[in-house]
Amino acid sequence: MASIMERADENLLPAVYKEVSQAFHAGPTDLGYLTFIRNFVQALSSPLAGVLALHYDRPSVLALGTAFWALSTAAVGVSQHFQQVAFWRALNGFGLAIVIPALQSFIADSYIDGSRGTGFGMLNFVGSVGGIGGGVVATIMAGQHYWGIPGWRFAFIMMATLSLMIGVLVFLFVVDPRKASGIAVGTYEDSESSVHLFQTSLLGKVAPFSPSIWTDSWSAMKSVMKVKTFQIIVLQGIVGSLPWTSMVFFTMWFELIGFDNKNSAALNSLFAIGCACGSFLGGFLADRASIFYPDKGRIICAQFSAFMGIPFSWLLLSLIPQSVDSFAAYAVTLLLMGMTISWCASCANNPMFAEVVPTKHRTMIYAFDRALEGSFSSFAAPAVGMLTERVYGYDSNLASASVDQAIALSRGLLSMMTVPFGLCSLFYTPLYVVFRRDRDSVRTAGVKEQELI
Repeated sequence: MASIMERADENLLPAVYKEVSQAFHAGPTDLGYLTFIRNFVQALSSPLAGVLALHYDRPSVLALGTAFWALSTAAVGVSQHFQQVAFWRALNGFGLAIVIPALQSFIADSYIDGSRGTGFGMLNFVGSVGGIGGGVVATIMAGQHYWGIPGWRFAFIMMATLSLMIGVLVFLFVVDPRKASGIAVGTYEDSESSVHLFQTSLLGKVAPFSPSIWTDSWSAMKSVMKVKTFQIIVLQGIVGSLPWTSMVFFTMWFELIGFDNKNSAALNSLFAIGCACGSFLGGFLADRASIFYPDKGRIICAQFSAFMGIPFSWLLLSLIPQSVDSFAAYAVTLLLMGMTISWCASCANNPMFAEVVPTKHRTMIYAFDRALEGSFSSFAAPAVGMLTERVYGYDSNLASASVDQAIALSRGLLSMMTVPFGLCSLFYTPLYVVFRRDRDSVRTAGVKEQELI
């Protein structure tokens, strides 16, 4: 449920870009900056999730992050100036920075190596349900009024309320799969009630400002940053996340073509359904491939998925006529595109991260992956806006749908999608050499530690 609400919150603002643009007289570049500031703050704050999860139970960390993103989402809905929206989107990024790495390490600890891809695929599948719901509901509500409140504002307030409720449920009822140890505070055996468990976890056995916290955290950071597999996956991720960040303009592009809110929501939903199914399919296939090719199977699947972004981006943004008459062509293309380009995280990145660091450092590696990838990919949305306005001639003063406006935006999107997808596929290649070495090093260290125990 937390994953559903997290993904819904991420898709909320892009779904109402057109309405926000009209309310605050903002062009694509300004809207891109809203995505940039949230992603950039999220990236810079992500290591905090690793520090918190190293010393406190993860359900409490998840609840804290959920509270931050819920309150900031509600504040966006009542903002009266563009600068206020920017501030609250930054705070929203801080909340997501705490939640996402904790969720990922939670899944990594809940599955064994041979089925971890399926586990991450299921997490992404479930999260995509929230993305579909958030995008569809916001897009449909955007053109309405509820009790005198513009629909897009009401959607933010409603989503914030639901998110806060989920955060409370996480805090009260979710139990961390990690057993009590020297790096996990709280006594998991002493759990007669959920409330007592999490009170113990929040207070902890380590003082919040104890020097040992920062010493252990710094040691974990250095250990993670030295892993070659981590460095390579982050490199491809920096490039590979650029197209996904650019896709926040899809809803606005559909509406510029002339599709109404319902049709735009339907197209986005088909793409999200494709991504949801593709993520699960990619994780499942990679698990099967890793049985027969333990050193190469996941990498092959990731390279295939990244490469497929090139032909599908070209087909979607260039070949299909940009007209409301092309709804069926867009629908089929978006569905198939989502099913093939969404494998990388579940089939390779997240499962491989879990195998190349000790268990206690898993949240840290996911946090630093988010920090480094997010800080660079956050520039994609403003880049699309600037290309669209300054190179391809988009005029933000024209609020109505226009084929010329849609073509300008599609060209900006195409520039930020095809080349990054190709580079992403290429950058996976060194993993054929370094992944096995890093994984075997961790396994050897684990065996030695177990023998000492």
